[in-house]
Amino acid sequence: MHLGLRVLLAFFLLCGLTAYALLRVVLGEVKPAVREVVEESLVETAHLVAVLSADALQQGQLQGLEQRLLELTQRQPQAQIWALHKNQLVLRIYLTDAQGKVLLDTARPSAVGQDYSQWNDVLRTLRGQYGARASRQLPDDEASLVLQVAAPIRNTAGELIGVASVGRPVASLDPLILRTEGRIWWIGVGLVGAALLLGSLVTGWLIWTLRRLRDHALHAPVGAPAPRLQGELGQLARAMDAMRLRLEGRSQWEQRVRALTHELKSPITALRGAGELLQEELPAPDRERFAQQVVEQSERLQALVERLLELSKLEAQSEPARQEPLRLDELLRAALRHEADRCSQRGLHWQGLERLGAAPLRGDAEALSLLLANLIGNAIDFAPPGSTLELELQPQGRTWLFSLRDHGPGVPEAALARLGEQFFSTTRPDGRKGSGLGLALARQVAALHGGRLQFENAAPGLRVRLTLPSQTP
Repeated sequence: MHLGLRVLLAFFLLCGLTAYALLRVVLGEVKPAVREVVEESLVETAHLVAVLSADALQQGQLQGLEQRLLELTQRQPQAQIWALHKNQLVLRIYLTDAQGKVLLDTARPSAVGQDYSQWNDVLRTLRGQYGARASRQLPDDEASLVLQVAAPIRNTAGELIGVASVGRPVASLDPLILRTEGRIWWIGVGLVGAALLLGSLVTGWLIWTLRRLRDHALHAPVGAPAPRLQGELGQLARAMDAMRLRLEGRSQWEQRVRALTHELKSPITALRGAGELLQEELPAPDRERFAQQVVEQSERLQALVERLLELSKLEAQSEPARQEPLRLDELLRAALRHEADRCSQRGLHWQGLERLGAAPLRGDAEALSLLLANLIGNAIDFAPPGSTLELELQPQGRTWLFSLRDHGPGVPEAALARLGEQFFSTTRPDGRKGSGLGLALARQVAALHGGRLQFENAAPGLRVRLTLPSQTP
């Protein structure tokens, strides 16, 4: 089962069980609460009847009183109480004397003269206590239950002369109770539905967030920022991103060490072989040749170490070390002058140099000079002797676009995307293979200045496109 379904199911069960338990408790309190309210109103009604009956009972004029009480119980009020329509008074009123003998009964006129003194409502009232009872009219019929509340009738001297008892069938409360219970049930169902909807939204958001974190951990490119999240999930995203960067850094260093070991193997092997031969007696030309080989391989190792140190320094930066006004065209001419002798030896010619215009920008002069030197040196290495190198520098929006093309063998299409990776390079026309650190340095410098380095085959040759902002932020 998916995590989202498990979370949603657990949330639904928790809300459902909580709502069910709460509804049971609330519904269990509805009937007692309604009966308490009705009993309270009956207490007031009983005392009202007792006060109104006192004079008639004291004077023995019960006939008129009985008529008025019968009229009261037969009234049809037609009252709309919220959703409840009340059209009759369901009251039973009876009066007893001080001995509990019935003087009148609106529901059972034949009960006059009967002894009610043992009924709790009358008995407790005659004893000076609160008198009330709930009894069934039919022994096995819960619906026949009647609630009776009594109040003492006193004469002007304060002496107890009788009891007024007011009753109401409990069944008359059923419509109110059923309506209240129904509303509570519907409210409960609505709350559970709302909780389920909210739980679904929260679960969906949680799963969506976790999938974002998963996709970032699995597929995001190196250096991509972690998803922006709040609270603990945001802390988790940043922690995962930090861990991912550490793991990626470790993986990169492992690959770099393996590649470096491979790059060091050839010059070290050549140095060892030349050193062993130099220990023996050799003719002067051979000794000179092997000594020259030692120097060349040492220079190769030195260049490799220097480029690695320079690349490590650049990778530790988040922006250029210096921000100063520069002219890209001047840096380009300086880099070309530095390679003039090598170009002359190979008979290479530059096309487009005369069209270079002023190209102002801000950046680190040393780093940008290193970038241009590596691009130009790489183009010279791959250019056939006597060929032409084409260069172009022109504005493009708010950026400068520098293009450099040689007429060499080009690069296989599958290898284009890997140009600029450390220790990845293609074989030069003379059979040598570089370390790939030169283009890696160039790509890193371009990225620090907010630029981009691209490679494309020009048929023949390779074209390098360098884009740099005219004003680096």
